Amino acid sequence: MNTIITIGRQFGSGGREIGEKVAEYFGIKCLDKELLTRAAKESGFCEEMIKNHDERPTNSFLYNLVMDTYSFGYNASSFMDMPISHKVFLAQFDTIKKVAEEGPCIIVGRCADYALHDFKNCINLFIYGDEEVKIKRIMRKYNLTEDKAREMITKKDKQRQSYYNYYSSKKWGRADSYDFCLNSSVLGVDGTVKLIIQMVEDFEALNGVTPEP
Repeated sequence: MNTIITIGRQFGSGGREIGEKVAEYFGIKCLDKELLTRAAKESGFCEEMIKNHDERPTNSFLYNLVMDTYSFGYNASSFMDMPISHKVFLAQFDTIKKVAEEGPCIIVGRCADYALHDFKNCINLFIYGDEEVKIKRIMRKYNLTEDKAREMITKKDKQRQSYYNYYSSKKWGRADSYDFCLNSSVLGVDGTVKLIIQMVEDFEALNGVTPEP
């Protein structure tokens, strides 16, 4: 196994769960929130600051100015002049590249496909789902009413979309931004996992990598 998989996902599509199950099958790491902890350790930012900016572009000059007083660990003048939101993005960007260089893994969200565009052994996926299926999943997971679940999905997806579109040169959720877009509602979580496993094995066979049985 020598493939890195990035997963962009709609909120409620089961993208993270799918990533974890594919990772379990191949015996590799699936990184989501764990990236934040590592980015904090390697960049010198406090973890809370990185979490506050996670997949949320911040354009408020005043907020960036105030938060700037809490940043440290970088000395380059060009870097110091950046808004804090840009610094946090670069910290995550660097961490994603380091993680990918260490070996095969699955990285969920955070413009990972954009960060790893030079990696030839990378498959970029986008997981989406039917609205009613996503709403039911979020209602169950967070014990919400249908209206609240719909509202939460809309808010989270807007955050992810604006973050991705702001920091990358591509468009979030658009087919030509990824290698494959999969509707998890068609085959369900486990069926989508099987499909991705097959895709990875075919990808490796095509590229001269023989997967372990």
